[in-house]
Amino acid sequence: MSFIEFRNICKKYENAERNSVTNFNLDIEEKEFIAFVGPSGCGKSTTLRMVAGFEEITGGDLYIDGKRVNDTAPRDRGIAMVFQNYALYPHMTVEKNIGYGLRNMKVPEAEVKKKVDWAIRILGLEEFRTRKPKNLSGGQRQRVALGRAIVKNQKLFLMDEPLSNLDAKLRVSMRNEISKLHRELGTTTIYVTHDQVEAMTMADRIVIMKDGVIQQAGAPMELYDHPVNKFVAGFIGSPQMNFYHVTVDGNELKFRDGNKIGLPDEVVSRLGGKSGQMIMGIRGEDIKLDPASQKSFEADQQKAVVENTEVMGNENNLYFTFGQSLTVARVSKYEVRLAGDEIRFVFLPNKMHFFDKDTEKSI
Repeated sequence: MSFIEFRNICKKYENAERNSVTNFNLDIEEKEFIAFVGPSGCGKSTTLRMVAGFEEITGGDLYIDGKRVNDTAPRDRGIAMVFQNYALYPHMTVEKNIGYGLRNMKVPEAEVKKKVDWAIRILGLEEFRTRKPKNLSGGQRQRVALGRAIVKNQKLFLMDEPLSNLDAKLRVSMRNEISKLHRELGTTTIYVTHDQVEAMTMADRIVIMKDGVIQQAGAPMELYDHPVNKFVAGFIGSPQMNFYHVTVDGNELKFRDGNKIGLPDEVVSRLGGKSGQMIMGIRGEDIKLDPASQKSFEADQQKAVVENTEVMGNENNLYFTFGQSLTVARVSKYEVRLAGDEIRFVFLPNKMHFFDKDTEKSI
């Protein structure tokens, strides 16, 4: 039996035309770090709130540590939650904010002090313990919110977009803090985010949702390399995967603008004999401008004119139109091209993904 079990969980709000969450089935093992990701309105936060007990489950069964908790009060579910807005008490110091929940639970004062001192130490808040929230930075406030959660010593942490209010540099720092904390505490964690980079860098497994339905669940690189449909392929990865409407005819791949590429036998075999119109996807790093790749696929070299260049420091993103689709190639920092430059490039055929043009499911 898994630590958390979702069995056909559904959520429908009163007077709503459709479910916010539909037939959500998932098993989460003890000590796993799971990320729920997807666009706004996909149902990820609603699902988390059902786990917490803040939203009523309108269909299905939820089990935590072997116990059905559909009708269990939030305080009795053995969870600690970290919110997007920190929810700190403005009139209390750092140490009082962290210890407030314990005191509410009538924990002896000596034990409260011991746990608060421990949390302050591992979160690096020693010099801020007597400050109030208004005198803390965003990252420091978030660490206080984490401290308040971890001192409760619960078996399950729920985090609802805890880093979305921080700037880019602080988000990177706090991602590392939370990952380190998870490794040290070994607490089962469900983490909701709209940021697929957070999910990729932090989670053991990612659950991608759309319109209240799980699209795919798996390890980060499993989703990156083997997406089950076009939505997952486009959602995971930055920049987004390039997509083209193509026609496959034997060993030939034809684009809408008339350009053609030869397909090796192993790619044709992977398609299982399917031909005709479909969608081809390829990631920016698999569009190559370097001489070695161009020599290897010399017969299938293509050309285009750069429309825009994003200089990222360690790499560059080149934007151009090909196959009647806006395309982005991710190239090394040494392959600088400017808007208006003509480039020659090749697609790595073994890195192509193919999707049914109607269902958008992976072929």
